[in-house]
Amino acid sequence: MNYIFYFLIVVSIIIGAINGRLQEVVNALMSGAELSVKIAISLIGIMAFWLGVMNIAEKSGLIAWISKLLKPVTRILFNEIPSDSPAVGDIAMNFTANAFGLANAATPFGIKAMEELQKENDDKSTASNSMCLFLGMNTAGFQLIPTTVLAVLVGIGYKNPTEIIAPTLFVTLIAFIGAIVLAKVFQKFYPTGKVNKEVQDD
Repeated sequence: MNYIFYFLIVVSIIIGAINGRLQEVVNALMSGAELSVKIAISLIGIMAFWLGVMNIAEKSGLIAWISKLLKPVTRILFNEIPSDSPAVGDIAMNFTANAFGLANAATPFGIKAMEELQKENDDKSTASNSMCLFLGMNTAGFQLIPTTVLAVLVGIGYKNPTEIIAPTLFVTLIAFIGAIVLAKVFQKFYPTGKVNKEVQDD
């Protein structure tokens, strides 16, 4: 990413110089840097508020309660691992925390879930289908409350930042479902469990 941004800046300066608008490019760079600092400072308040709300939800047991509701769905999606595997609960907790924008709480659950999935993995040198599915679900980033985006919009003075909640929910839901469908489809072409079993039998 650093190379990409460096390339964009250099190209902008060169094109600005060629067109005789170098001063406008420099002004844009300066104003952009100033705006980024203002947004970063304004993020502190809104992020502190939302993280506080989400931490209250976690401490009160709301996140854990929702994750219990999701456990049956998690068992169906991750049917290659035992139903009593600790990974099932960790996956449910990770998904719930991510959905509510509680990234700090979601990360430890995600790491723990991957560790548990690796224990269930027959071939330690290759990611299992369950691990790929879990990674796809995390990458899709389904969110009920897009905390960070809301904070940025508030920081730049957007009049109605909450109007992005519904579109974000719709888009991330489609991405989330798409990731699950694609992972399940590719599992048919790359049945790692079956391959590992054949290797072990040989």
